[in-house]
Amino acid sequence: MKESLKLTRRNFFKNSALGAIGTLSVPSFLTGCTNSSKETKSKDVSVPEILKTAPEGKPLKAGLVGCGGRGTGAACNFLDAGSGLQVTALGDVFQDKLDACRKTLEEKGQKVADENCFIGFDAYKKVVDSGVDVVLLCTPPVFRPSHFEYAIGKNKHCFIEKPCAVDPVGARQMLMLGKRAAQLGLSVISGTIRRSQKDCIETFRRVAGGAIGEIVSAHVTRLGGALWFVQRRPEWNDMEYMLRDWVNFCWTSGDLVVEQFIHEIDMMTWFMGDKHPVRAEATGGRQRRVTGDMYDFFSIEYVYENGHRAHCTSRQIGGCDYTHNVMIYGTKGYTNCFDTIFNLDGSVAWKYPYPKPEDADQSMAVPDPYVQELIRLVTAIRTNKPINDVEQHVQSTLMAIMGRESAYTGKFVTWDQIMASTMKLGPETYAFGPVPGIKEEIPVAGEAPQLPKI
Repeated sequence: MKESLKLTRRNFFKNSALGAIGTLSVPSFLTGCTNSSKETKSKDVSVPEILKTAPEGKPLKAGLVGCGGRGTGAACNFLDAGSGLQVTALGDVFQDKLDACRKTLEEKGQKVADENCFIGFDAYKKVVDSGVDVVLLCTPPVFRPSHFEYAIGKNKHCFIEKPCAVDPVGARQMLMLGKRAAQLGLSVISGTIRRSQKDCIETFRRVAGGAIGEIVSAHVTRLGGALWFVQRRPEWNDMEYMLRDWVNFCWTSGDLVVEQFIHEIDMMTWFMGDKHPVRAEATGGRQRRVTGDMYDFFSIEYVYENGHRAHCTSRQIGGCDYTHNVMIYGTKGYTNCFDTIFNLDGSVAWKYPYPKPEDADQSMAVPDPYVQELIRLVTAIRTNKPINDVEQHVQSTLMAIMGRESAYTGKFVTWDQIMASTMKLGPETYAFGPVPGIKEEIPVAGEAPQLPKI
């Protein structure tokens, strides 16, 4: 673990003002005020419309920042979202990543000119300034706040891959920038795909309408295989090694609970009425991970203001049984959030009517949610009806960070503590070469000092 990062963790909770990133009017979820169940029941159920394609309209040019696998996928998803769409600029710190992305786009009939391909830590600025209308932000998440800030400052619509930050300072910065984007009339959509997935939306609609009664608890599990990793080569300096192996370092990815498990945390939070917990009680550890400084399993209990609890557990270890469940329990039944609602006795009360390929009626087919996110973004731009989901993205990111830090420190972490934290991961400046103090040192629960009471 980078020594400066370790010291930051040991001084993790600072009783600092939320205004460390500027004064702004914050939504209720950041002030500790949650909606009552009565308010949740009475509110209208708002879900996005699922479209086969974005409507016709003015041509739109997109620039991609971060040309890895997910970035390349997002660029292809943008091209598939409708007609009149182009990807005209690419930016990355690695030439080989950009070249691979460029080749994939060419196979889809999209050529990117040499003069619009940029390499370096400032490539994002060149992409934004290249004349694009939309910026696809798909780098390792530590860069997300600074890249978003520059894009919003240049009045660009944005797609923001999850998570939006790796630390509390970055998350609060994203919230502020999301508010600024809304004031400018810009559209921003996040990569939390379940809120753009038709079967999940139809399940949510019924649950929000009372199909399982009052929600009382949740149990969320994502037990998967070992994640990819990159062994260090002799010719790589510290920065190149960590960025090529970014999913295995906390300061670049946020650890697995922030980088990957945020999907399930966000889905759970959505179905539970977008309320934040008051406390996280977590444990975790590292059993088989090969590189980096992260854990490979977590178990997190989120405690809510009304005493309800949600248990979330995730693992990335090969050779084990795998499962993926987001279960929400109510007074009248429960749901898997994806496509089924159950009665209390376990019988099926409702199941999403997936059509068979040979069925004439394909109206309930589930379009690719990765494409649907970009359809929503393009539709919002072309109809001049801005969308902006930064607030919910920030909340889910902060919940994941709460869980991570509770496991790392061995202490219970409150929402107020995470919101007051001045923790900021990563170096102050980015450049290839040595990064002083970097060590692949694993956090040890119980070594952190007693956290201040807030």
